[in-house]
Amino acid sequence: MPGSRTDLTRLRIALTSFFALDGFVFAGWVVRIPAIKEQTGASASALGLALLGVSAGAVVTMTLTGRLVRRYGSHPVTVACAVLLCLSIALPPLTHSALALGAVLLVFGSAYGGINVAFNSAAVDLVAVLGRPVMPSFHAAFSLGGMVGAGLGGLVAGALSPTRHLLALTVTGLLVTLFAGRALLRCEPAAPPDRTPDEADAPRHRDRRTRRLVVTFGLIALCTAYGEGAMADWGALHLEQDLDASPGLAAAGYSCFALAMTVGRLTGTTLLERLGRTATVVAGGTTAVAGMLLGSLAPSVWAALFGFAITGLGLANIFPVAVERAGALGGPSGVATASTLGYGGMLLGPPAIGFMADWFSLPAALTSVAALAAVAVLVAVATHRAGVQG
Repeated sequence: MPGSRTDLTRLRIALTSFFALDGFVFAGWVVRIPAIKEQTGASASALGLALLGVSAGAVVTMTLTGRLVRRYGSHPVTVACAVLLCLSIALPPLTHSALALGAVLLVFGSAYGGINVAFNSAAVDLVAVLGRPVMPSFHAAFSLGGMVGAGLGGLVAGALSPTRHLLALTVTGLLVTLFAGRALLRCEPAAPPDRTPDEADAPRHRDRRTRRLVVTFGLIALCTAYGEGAMADWGALHLEQDLDASPGLAAAGYSCFALAMTVGRLTGTTLLERLGRTATVVAGGTTAVAGMLLGSLAPSVWAALFGFAITGLGLANIFPVAVERAGALGGPSGVATASTLGYGGMLLGPPAIGFMADWFSLPAALTSVAALAAVAVLVAVATHRAGVQG
């Protein structure tokens, strides 16, 4: 393992940089979805099917990434996936049909899924070595990156075409990967006290109970990540289409959500140390239910923006807690399982909302976020009663 507190700090900074980069690139894409939708002439359901390309690529890659991490280590896999992520973000503006968009999003989704399993695996081991629940701080960096990416996207929406905007993200992302990747590859993987560095990414024996617990935490992650995906892909469209917001103000919807999530995650370690995991998850899920009902059903833009912010604050720490517990129980395979379920919710949710928007309305479809947040609360309470969480 890294030999000193300084080494651990360097590793933490390098990992934090990749979490931030991931959020920055992803948000840059989502704020341009309305423009890409218009460019391709896709209906809401056709756009939902195209977005399924992200889901399919991510889920398949997440299943395989746990094995790649065990074989090659989490650090090299993180860097390789970051390069592919930055290159693939430039592809969506080059498409002119829903089918072509779905194909390039398959590549983007593969990179997105791979990097999330890889750096979450590295972060889980670092959390174990540090002995503090700092997992929310890494996800705070993701949210901060998302906030900055969405904010800049809103500012340049009227000045730059999607092609130029996303190409600029590619260049920026590759530069960040160059510097942060060199630092990460120089760091030895963090090995928890009960394992040697060579065993840090080794497979762990998982009995039936452990597998069930990993899946349970994955389901909690799924229910809450569904809300993140919905806000990313449909929040701006809801504000612009249903509440007549300008493109810039519509992009601010995701910024409000990401800012509130960042604040919530920055305070996540303190909350977890004082309240414990279950109380933090229950309070967060309940807050998210109230916030999303307001955000989806409010008749004015400003009330909806406030609801989006409350939703972000509520969802902030649930996903990090779920992934950390799954990784502590199952190692890289546990992270892969929980991430597949969790990010599957994030990526499969938007297509589902697209279909529900066609069947009912987009505001009605977005209330499903509140419903799944409530399910996450119920699962967390049941898990606590089984004596699993603290």
